[in-house]
Amino acid sequence: MAKASRLEVLTTRPGSRGAVLDAMLSEAGCEVECLKLMALEALPLEPAARQAIIDVDLYRGVIVISPQAAGYLADWLEEWWPQLPEGISFYAVGAATAEVLHSRLGVPVRVPPRATRGEHAERDAPVGTTSEALLSLPSLRTLAGQRWLLVAGEGGRPLLEETLVARGAQVTRLALYRRLPLALSPQQAGRLAAGAYDAMVVTSNELLETVMASVTPQALHQPLIVSSHRLATLAHAHGFERVTVAEDASPGALTQAVLRACAPISKTRHAVTGATAPGPREAIDSQESGKGQA
Repeated sequence: MAKASRLEVLTTRPGSRGAVLDAMLSEAGCEVECLKLMALEALPLEPAARQAIIDVDLYRGVIVISPQAAGYLADWLEEWWPQLPEGISFYAVGAATAEVLHSRLGVPVRVPPRATRGEHAERDAPVGTTSEALLSLPSLRTLAGQRWLLVAGEGGRPLLEETLVARGAQVTRLALYRRLPLALSPQQAGRLAAGAYDAMVVTSNELLETVMASVTPQALHQPLIVSSHRLATLAHAHGFERVTVAEDASPGALTQAVLRACAPISKTRHAVTGATAPGPREAIDSQESGKGQA
């Protein structure tokens, strides 16, 4: 494909998962630039957090929110528990988190259906990779008197913790990393403000809020690919007009959503080099029938 025909895509996901997404988009023929909006930093293990790791055998289950949290949890468990205790159920919101837990700790991980193509999924729960879908699993409906460990980053949505407590669980929240905001370079800020790209990928509310500091009306006209309907709703509230919801937050699903959202652009460029972007299209384009990701 000639350079003039390559889709120019801005991404925002930090860390190693962002690098995987960028590589996949590049392999699909896109010209990718990652906006440096955020860095991830491990938190020191404070006494209460250390005690939660030491007492992990006392918990009925462990719920892990993100691949980053899964990686840091595995680091600490490998240090304090050379052999994991039996009887703990592990849960993850999405496939990438489950894969980190399984590969690092060798444990089965329960997820909402389709999060790992059905493996370990509970059949009668709603499909999706959201906290809501995870909470709909039958095994999480009755938790009276049970101790649960919730592993995440600093901040984030309170939904999981509040719902588990409402169902009778005693919840310990373990924050293992934090997100550090970064200032965009003048070049990246200018490109974002001018809408000088074909599509942008945003995978969290916090990233979207950070993007908004540099967004202008030109950028609001450009395709925005997000990882959940909840995030799409926020994007529309900020004025984005062309929002596409990926099937989930995986690099593959996000890449397919970019190609789907930009298909009219690609077709036009094949016909007329340098043609402008197409007119308005459906506000939310999704093939997931109501699925999303936290």
